[in-house]
Amino acid sequence: MEGSLMARDRVGLQDFVLLDNYTSESAFLENLRKRFHENLIYTYIGTLLVSVNPYKELGIYTKKQMDIYMGVNFFELPPHIYALADNVYRTMVSETNNHFILISGESGAGKTEASKKVLQFYAVSCPSTTLLHNIRDRLLLSNPVLEAFGNAKTLKNDNSSRFGKYMDIQFDHRGAAVGGHILSYLLEKSRVVHQNHGERNFHIFYQLVEGGEEDLLRWLGLERDCQKYRFLVQGQCAKVSSINDNSDWKTVRKALSVIEFSESDIEHLFAITASVLHLGNVHFEANFCGYASLNSCAEIHWLSKLLGILPAVLQEGLTHRKIEAKAEEVLSPFTVDHAIYARDALAKAIYGRTFTWLVNKINESLANRDSTRKTVIGLLDIYGFEVFQVNSFEQFCINYCNEKLQQLFIQLTLKSEQEEYEMEGIEWEPVPYFNNKIICDLVEEKHRGIISILDEECLRPGGATDMTFLEKLEENMCGHPHFVTHKLADPKTRKTLGRGEFRLLHYAGEVTYCVLGFLDKNNDLLYKNIKDVMHQSKNPIIRHCFPTTEPDSKRRPETVATQFKNSLAGLTEILMSKEPWYVRCLKPNEGKQSGRFDDVTVRHQVKYLGLMEHLRVRRAGFAYRRRYEVFLQRYKPLCPDTWPHWRGTAAEGVEKLVKYLGYKPNEYKLGRTKIFIRHPRTLFATEDAFDVCKHELATRIQAKYKGYRVKGDYLKQREAATKIETCWRGLQARRERERRAWAVKVIKKFIKGFMTRNQPASFDNSEYLAFVRNNYLTRLKENLPKSVLDKKTWLTPPPIMKEASELLRKLHMRTMVRKYVRGITAQRRAQLQLKGLTSDLFRGKKENYPSSVGRPFADTRIHEQDINIKVLQVICQEGMKYGVPVIKYDRNGFRPRFRQLILTQEAVYLVEEAKVKQRVEYSSLKGASVSNLSDNFLILHVTCDEIRQKGDLVLQCDFLFEALTKLCMVTNNHSIVKVVQGSVRFDIQPGKEGFVDFKSGSESMVYRAKNGHLMVESARTKSR
Repeated sequence: MEGSLMARDRVGLQDFVLLDNYTSESAFLENLRKRFHENLIYTYIGTLLVSVNPYKELGIYTKKQMDIYMGVNFFELPPHIYALADNVYRTMVSETNNHFILISGESGAGKTEASKKVLQFYAVSCPSTTLLHNIRDRLLLSNPVLEAFGNAKTLKNDNSSRFGKYMDIQFDHRGAAVGGHILSYLLEKSRVVHQNHGERNFHIFYQLVEGGEEDLLRWLGLERDCQKYRFLVQGQCAKVSSINDNSDWKTVRKALSVIEFSESDIEHLFAITASVLHLGNVHFEANFCGYASLNSCAEIHWLSKLLGILPAVLQEGLTHRKIEAKAEEVLSPFTVDHAIYARDALAKAIYGRTFTWLVNKINESLANRDSTRKTVIGLLDIYGFEVFQVNSFEQFCINYCNEKLQQLFIQLTLKSEQEEYEMEGIEWEPVPYFNNKIICDLVEEKHRGIISILDEECLRPGGATDMTFLEKLEENMCGHPHFVTHKLADPKTRKTLGRGEFRLLHYAGEVTYCVLGFLDKNNDLLYKNIKDVMHQSKNPIIRHCFPTTEPDSKRRPETVATQFKNSLAGLTEILMSKEPWYVRCLKPNEGKQSGRFDDVTVRHQVKYLGLMEHLRVRRAGFAYRRRYEVFLQRYKPLCPDTWPHWRGTAAEGVEKLVKYLGYKPNEYKLGRTKIFIRHPRTLFATEDAFDVCKHELATRIQAKYKGYRVKGDYLKQREAATKIETCWRGLQARRERERRAWAVKVIKKFIKGFMTRNQPASFDNSEYLAFVRNNYLTRLKENLPKSVLDKKTWLTPPPIMKEASELLRKLHMRTMVRKYVRGITAQRRAQLQLKGLTSDLFRGKKENYPSSVGRPFADTRIHEQDINIKVLQVICQEGMKYGVPVIKYDRNGFRPRFRQLILTQEAVYLVEEAKVKQRVEYSSLKGASVSNLSDNFLILHVTCDEIRQKGDLVLQCDFLFEALTKLCMVTNNHSIVKVVQGSVRFDIQPGKEGFVDFKSGSESMVYRAKNGHLMVESARTKSR
């Protein structure tokens, strides 16, 4: 624990005893929450272990973890169930006395899992032989068998123990487990015949139906469908995702074999289990006289077979009651309601008594045959305090059990505290605490307690009912401070109580009980003639459970409450004879969600588990106590007199240490073997000082050690350096001589090679030429052209490399071209093909061609939405290939007009808004003329055979090169375009011609010259 005191702000305290504000429930919960969110689910209150169910796997129960906690001081490592189990075991072995571990908590808090972990730890940590291995296996495998027959799914827990269990593990003088014994308490038999919504019957029924072999089910008369059996479907949740009945069935079968159940016993046990299911399906109907008659022949047949009882005897036992009248016995027929009650009572009796037989059978398997004295560790896995919406007889018994255990818990805790103080010679200070004896007496006192009054009502002839029982309680308990009913309550409290309810103020808080069913559940009667029917059974387990030597029915058997009270008294005697250890299990929320800590839920459990009460008792005197040796060993660096070696006794050293630390007299006491510190803050201040001192000591030790190591290393290094220097200088001198001789030889050869470099390759110049080649190739590698167009940066080769250089240049060029070609897209490739065609047509022929190279071509300059719908209808059949806006000059007068030039698959169209002005088929197109200057004019020459036919087209286009390239592509005629100088003749109409003259000027102009020609003057372009 001391090792983790410095982490207290982040992960909380490992022991609640060290809380400063130990009376505050909020501080208690905050410490619990901190640890839970850090996945630290265990915390101590002294030697009591608080466990919070994480609802997830944490990986803290491995064999490695067990090894870590074996044989270690209780507070030396972080809290763990293994630490508690190990400390109990080592204390038992060293002191040869008996101990018990009480595990309690709500359903779903992890009690069953905690008891499993303790058993698993003892199975691994105890000495073992072949015989002991068998005992260990039986101890471990008794759990799945008892869970199958005694556990069930409830609303709060999918594997809830529906009975209390006390297991003794017996150890020999060497500490080896040699036997065991199990006691069971208050099995919830009512679950056999009734389950609330969302709950299931006991696991074994579902395991048998879902996992049983086909031959076994056929022999038992069962079907693999839980919905067929009335006792299995009342909760409407036969299937549960978190439970694998098939796999659990295999585990139970294997466990029964290991525990040495014979095949015959197993068959009879499952026959009884199946008979309960068949009994639940027995159906009664009223006959004409109003009495019950059986209408379930098939079920009676299977009951007869499985229990070994004649069908007629069974039928009579389920429908009639035997009444003794003087010396005669008369059979009285049941009504349907009485028959159902008798059937359910029989089912509960069969299952309850079979469970008792099962526990006894397991005890026979675990029994120790050696009569020598044994020490014992008991494990008590008992139900925790229960408060539901409706609390009935079962909750009354469970909460009474918790009252008794709380009373025992406080007594034993005070006793152990007082004994330790007396042993150490320290004055005991009386501790104020709530003594719940008044509540225990209220329940169990002879003739006046609730149980006695309940038994009287059960025995009273006449009209005894649950309400008359409540009235009797009101008569006898009137004025008791811990008892109230609707009649006895004040007006404000009366609003919260029903007329059929009473409320007890338990140590953990108020619980309201509904008296409905108290008498029936307490009586748990089984008619005598039904017992007589069971006596005739041929099933050996049934014969054992219903012996013919059973006490005569004239003497009324003990009620359930009295039996439970007596068994609790026996349990108390057992526990009082042993040393106690406690595990308190909490669940962090009601939804079984990992990582969620619900304050209300946890606060409620802290209250009814009495954790604050235990903490107050534990802190009543001194919060911290340790043996002198342990305390001195840890804190002796804080005092110069005790550090580093104390020569006196540990007690004297501790006394010297605390005086040096300035402890005030009221802050501590020195016992015979231990120091007692009253307040946690005193310990925390000491721990903080130790943490500072620890770092200072570490620094000083490190400095001294480092100085010692460095000095030693320096002396060694100096000696080694002297030797190395001597050797190294000699080696260097020899290497220098060899290097110079080699250099002379190389230089001579290089000079000779240079002088004969132009001669054919020979021995003299081969290395020089190789050097020249290598040098050239290395420089060339660093200076390769980066672009296809770069043809000037290739390095000039030496004479010997000219041919190779040329080949390399071509290869490099081809590689760059290949990379370039592979890198271009399909769209880019098409663009380049068009540009290539344009280059073939105009490169070196037209002045403004260079300026067009960098401008990409478009698929079209006029889109279909830009063309009038009427025109579009005319050309749509031919398929539009390209369109561009142009200026058309009239043949007469040369007036400019804006038009659209459209290329289709078959012809050229000249369009004016909604009208086609001229259509020229490609077969009639003689060619296209452009000047060699920088203007944008083109003349389309058309064949004119008729006088009315229109002549050539004189056009000006901003996208001249693009339009003419597209025309060549569409007509598939690359020679259609001609570049001319000076003038171009064109046909105005057949027999009449015109001219367009081209010349260069200072600016671009278009006008009609005096000679009647169209003059196109273009600005001169700068030469590139």
